[in-house]
Amino acid sequence: MRILVTNDDGIQSPGLAALAQALSAIGEVWIVAPDRERTAVAHAVTLHKPLRLHRLAPRTFSVNGTPVDCVNLALLNVMPAYPAVVVSGINKGVNLGDDVMYSGTVSAAMEGTILGVPSVAVSQEGRETFRFAVGAIYAQRVVRMVLDRGLPEATLLNVNIPERPRRS
Repeated sequence: MRILVTNDDGIQSPGLAALAQALSAIGEVWIVAPDRERTAVAHAVTLHKPLRLHRLAPRTFSVNGTPVDCVNLALLNVMPAYPAVVVSGINKGVNLGDDVMYSGTVSAAMEGTILGVPSVAVSQEGRETFRFAVGAIYAQRVVRMVLDRGLPEATLLNVNIPERPRRS
């Protein structure tokens, strides 16, 4: 089972690494993420410059574009077949209320949904430090549920993990 992981915080984000590691217990993780932070780019796509895709490791790529560009490139050009799920995150900071409209994290999941793939956006509450290991545990649980039960058509999940220690 293939899983696409992306974000808007960039390929070097510790949230992305924690998420990819946690989801590797479920399936074959592919990472296609922006080459740098692209926070608050909403559902932007790159139109007036060439997109550059760089292979950093097996199944790991950076793109000089937006999170939506990353999902499009991954699904339409990079991956050998559509993944079972698209997971965007783990974002530094929650995406609630009006923030959802500007979020590259949520927009990446929305693009997966538009392309017909069940999709989840994951964000972690925090200020200067983030408990990405805790967020990854909950993200893994949610993704397992999505894979087991599915999602209604044209629906994405926007998961926000509070800044609290893990409970069993």
